Amino acid sequence: MLEAQGLSCIRDERALFTELSFAIHPGELVQVEGPNGAGKTSLLRILAGLSSGEAGDILWQGESTRRNRDIYNQALLYIGHHAGVKEVLTPFENLSFFQKASGKKDDDAIWQALSQVGLVGYEDVPVAQLSAGQHRRVALARLWLSDAPLWILDEPLTAIDKQGVEHLVNLFEQHAEKGGIVILTTHQDMVNAGRPIRKIKLTGGVWR
Repeated sequence: MLEAQGLSCIRDERALFTELSFAIHPGELVQVEGPNGAGKTSLLRILAGLSSGEAGDILWQGESTRRNRDIYNQALLYIGHHAGVKEVLTPFENLSFFQKASGKKDDDAIWQALSQVGLVGYEDVPVAQLSAGQHRRVALARLWLSDAPLWILDEPLTAIDKQGVEHLVNLFEQHAEKGGIVILTTHQDMVNAGRPIRKIKLTGGVWR
């Protein structure tokens, strides 16, 4: 479903990766690994269409995402380092806004998502008053509301407790079992995952 062809990324005259190619198929759980500065976040942003590399192309279902940007955007959910939530809004309002952007309105689904991330009781509290971990949970609640087959997640397990990590890993596995794709970076231990995790390793550190 997703194919990278000859991707190259240069930041501040430093080649993070060059001629990187791979294909990811439905049902795969993929972890991008590498030392700090190797280009993990840059790769995810390029895959999500938020940044441009110096060379290469990304194909979704055999077609370049440059030619089918709208179709590709509808097929993916990206959650980056920053929570991407409005701090002046409450968790419920943030998720309602996310739903409406997808053309939906289902308050019951929002309540279920809030329950999954342990935010029932905080649904009407402005996000600005919540902790960093709760910020993250508001963003991650979108996973329970999304129909997108492709999830691209940058450090989704950061600021999440052990029980929450297990809960999220289970969700990733369920998404893959349904034919979805999960591509993520994480410093957390995922050895307890009940499904094989494919690794894409970046080395970085190559100067022009």
